[in-house]
Amino acid sequence: MEEVTKPQQERAEREIVFSKAIKAGKRIYYLDVKKSRNEEMFLSVTESKKKVVGDDASQVLFEKHKIFLYKEDFEKFMDGMREVIDFIKRNQESDNHVTTNDLDINFDI
Repeated sequence: MEEVTKPQQERAEREIVFSKAIKAGKRIYYLDVKKSRNEEMFLSVTESKKKVVGDDASQVLFEKHKIFLYKEDFEKFMDGMREVIDFIKRNQESDNHVTTNDLDINFDI
């Protein structure tokens, strides 16, 4: 029987409680709700981008970037997100359409 080490146990305690994957072209965004050591939930946002490497394009790698958002920062983050999306909508020169409809979220906790 395999013995569970402390890092493995801590990692297991922070397993994903809820997850949503968003496919967007060559990228996939993962929105994962996890629990911290003190049982507080937080959001882990991961961008995963597929990269083909090698001279013959025989190897596929995934480049990942993460940010973590904690409950006390949700409102400020969403306010900033709305502001920059509105800026893009007002100043975008192409016909690409950006919407904030999905950002009408209430984080009252």
